[in-house]
Amino acid sequence: MRPIVLCFALLAGCAAMPDDGSVSLITPGSFDGWHTAPGGSWRWDGDVLIGESPKSEKRHGLLISDKRYRDFVASIEFRAVNGCSGFYFRVDESDKHTGVKGFQAEVEPNFEAGGLYETGGRAWVVKADPNLVESVYTPGEWARMTVTAIEDDVRVELNGVVTAELTDDPGRREGHFALQLHGGQDLHVEFRNLRVIER
Repeated sequence: MRPIVLCFALLAGCAAMPDDGSVSLITPGSFDGWHTAPGGSWRWDGDVLIGESPKSEKRHGLLISDKRYRDFVASIEFRAVNGCSGFYFRVDESDKHTGVKGFQAEVEPNFEAGGLYETGGRAWVVKADPNLVESVYTPGEWARMTVTAIEDDVRVELNGVVTAELTDDPGRREGHFALQLHGGQDLHVEFRNLRVIER
């Protein structure tokens, strides 16, 4: 695997060290630089971004970055209260009910959190070990996810522990970021401190 350890070390101090090269992906109180795909709703409560969707909504509600990203280290804090969500990366927009196609790092109120799923493609690519996830993650509490994508290597960390990893993956190399509200579920998820380092 290519050397990406430095990326993790850099990102570990993002919140406390804004001069580490990371930048905020979204500004609290604003949606500048992002757009939505129909389904669910997004709102700010202070510095917390809240996504909600009713079970009657079949579409995947999405908040999608206007910008496309290639190689990066992204970090996000989440609190999954109800339903399945996710942090999409390297995705293309789609006219399907899912809204996009591409990779998703799973955000869940269960021990599938931290896995890798490819919407509109291979489905589950790497399922996180539920015993490992249980040892580092408490559903319903704030957790930190780090996603590193450098060329064809991808890694997901949950609270500092690697939960999914790919080497020489044939998937797409560039695309949007997006936050997901899974359709057909009563869903409530919260995000904060979205940051990225482009490599």
